[in-house]
Amino acid sequence: MRNVWQKKDISLLVAEADGGSKGLKRTIGTTGLIALGIGAIIGAGLFTSTAEAIGYHTGPAVSISFLIAGIGCALAGLCYAEFASMIPIAGSAYTYAYATMGEFIAWIIGWDLVLEYGVASAKVATSWSEYLNKLLGNLFHIQIPYRWSHSPFQQSAEGVQGIMNIPALFIILLLSLVLIRGVRGSSLVNGVIVIIKVGIVLLFIGFGWSFIDSANYAPYLPANTGASGEFGWSGIFAGAGVVFFAFIGFDAVSTAAQEAKDPQRDMPKGILLSLLICVVLYILFAHVLSGVANYKEFQTMGQEASVTYVIDTYMHGYGWLSTLVTVAILAGFSSVILVMLMGQSRVFFSMSKDGLVPPVFSQLHNKFKTPWKSNILFFIFVGIIAAFVPASIISDMTVIGTLFAFVLVCLGIIILRKSNPEIPRPFRTPWVPLVPILGVVVCTGLIYTLGPANWLRLIVWLVIGVVIYFAYGVKRSTLQKKKS
Repeated sequence: MRNVWQKKDISLLVAEADGGSKGLKRTIGTTGLIALGIGAIIGAGLFTSTAEAIGYHTGPAVSISFLIAGIGCALAGLCYAEFASMIPIAGSAYTYAYATMGEFIAWIIGWDLVLEYGVASAKVATSWSEYLNKLLGNLFHIQIPYRWSHSPFQQSAEGVQGIMNIPALFIILLLSLVLIRGVRGSSLVNGVIVIIKVGIVLLFIGFGWSFIDSANYAPYLPANTGASGEFGWSGIFAGAGVVFFAFIGFDAVSTAAQEAKDPQRDMPKGILLSLLICVVLYILFAHVLSGVANYKEFQTMGQEASVTYVIDTYMHGYGWLSTLVTVAILAGFSSVILVMLMGQSRVFFSMSKDGLVPPVFSQLHNKFKTPWKSNILFFIFVGIIAAFVPASIISDMTVIGTLFAFVLVCLGIIILRKSNPEIPRPFRTPWVPLVPILGVVVCTGLIYTLGPANWLRLIVWLVIGVVIYFAYGVKRSTLQKKKS
C-alpha cells in the first residue's frame, strides 16, 4: 500500500544539495541573486497592471494596493527565506512541501508551479512580440506582418488571419539557449537587463515627479460605485489582486538555491532585498503615474500603452523617454521569461530526481551542468503555446497559481517548526506563527478577489495534475520505492 503523505527527510534533502560533480554548479552570489529577483519581479506587470488598477479599482490610491500586495509577498518571502536557507536545493515550494506536508501535496505544488513559470512565460512572450512591433514601428517604421506575429485564433480589424507568432517563439528559443549555456551566463544577461529597466523606471519617477498635478489626487480614494471592487476600500483590495501580477516571480529566486555559492547566507538576502527594492520602486512609480494623469483617463486608454500615453500627453519634451519605456518593457519581458524558464526547469529537475516525472528532466549537460534536455522540452511546450495561443486565453491563472503556492509555503513553516524544531535554521522567520498566519490570510484574501471563474480554472488544472500523479508519479516515486 502506497502512502502518498510520506515526507522527505530534511537531512536527505540537504545531502542532495551537495551533489558534487553530479549536481548543479554553484556560481551565483548575493548580488546575482538580488538581480535575479529584480529581474523576475520588474516586468510588464508594472507598466500594465498599474494603469488597470488605477482606472477601474483604486484611482490615485493605487499605492495602497501595491503596499498590500507587497505585504503579502513579504510575509510569504520571510517564509521562503527560512526554507531556502535551511533546504538549499532546487525546487522552491515543491521541495519545501515535500519536507513538510508529504509527497502528494508536493506534487500538487510542483504541478501548480507550471502555471506560474511555464504558462506565464508563454503569455509574457506574446506580449514581448507586441512590444517588439511597437518599437520597430517607432524607430524604423516597419512592422512584422500580422499573420506572422499573431496566433491562428486572432484576426486583425482588416480581416487578416494570424498564422503563427514567430517573435514570441524566437525570444523563448533565444532565452532557452542562454539557459542551456549556463546560469552564470544567464545571470550576466539578466544583470544587464535589470540595469536597463531599473534605470528607466527611475528616469520616469525622477522626470515625472515635476509633472505631478496635485488636483489629480482629489479624491485620493474615489467613492465606491455601488459594485464591489469598483473604487472605495473594496476597490483597494481588488486592485491589490490586479497589481499582484507585478510581483509574480520573486519566489523564483528560491529555485536557484542549489546554484548559490553560499545559500544559507545569500538566499534570504536575495529574496528579501530584491522584494524590498521592487516594493519601493513600485509605490513611487504608481504615485507618479496617478499624479501626472487623472485616473479616469486610464479607463479609456489601453493599459499597455498607458505609460507612453502619459509621457506623450503631459511630459512635453520627453518623447525620447517614451521610446525608452518601450525598450524597458521589452527588457522586462525578456528577464521575466528568462527567470521563469529557469525556475520551471529547476522545479522539474527536483521532481525528476524524486521519480515523479521522467528522468529526462534531470539529465545534466556534460559541460555546462545544466538540465539542457529539460530546457529543450520546455522550449517546445512554452513555444507552442506562445506561437499558437492568444494571450487573452491565458488569464489570471498565473496569479492564482502563485498565491496558492504562497499559502502552502506559509503553512509549511508552521508545520516544520513543530515537527522538526531541532534543525539548524541560518535564517528564522520572525514571530512564528503570526507571520505565516498573516501570510495565509493575505494571500487567501487576494485569491478571493480573483473571482469564481479563476477558482474553477485552478481546480480543473489541479485535477488534471492529480490524475497524472496517480497514473505515473506515485508508481515511480523514489521515496515510495524506498519505503516499500
